Amino acid sequence: MKIVNVVAAIIKRDDQILIAKRGYGEFKGMYEFPGGKIEKGETPEEALKREIKEEMEANIEVDSFVCHVHYQYPDFILEMDCYLCHLKDSHISLLEHLDAKWIHPVQEDILWVPADVQVIEEIRKKVHNG
Repeated sequence: MKIVNVVAAIIKRDDQILIAKRGYGEFKGMYEFPGGKIEKGETPEEALKREIKEEMEANIEVDSFVCHVHYQYPDFILEMDCYLCHLKDSHISLLEHLDAKWIHPVQEDILWVPADVQVIEEIRKKVHNG
């Protein structure tokens, strides 16, 4: 089965995180942490900065590794490294997503892309455990 290696940004501002609504594909209309595929020769951090620039015209700083997600979809395996990040400035322009919003991590009424459910659960654990 094909393995896809990706990175995702958990962009934090104060006590909120940025989530984005997918604008294409099987999971169109569901929320995710923005990011994308790692290209040959890139570090995960370089890939994340590039992907966020391409998808949102935003400049981020990668702060720390949060978690790794291994998720098996019907036709591929996703290996996703997730990093806590912050915006270098307030500029965001959605180029690939239908919407983006700042939420508190414990907000429950979000329809997540399947693999990202593990990420939000990990974030919630950290919030509750301080």
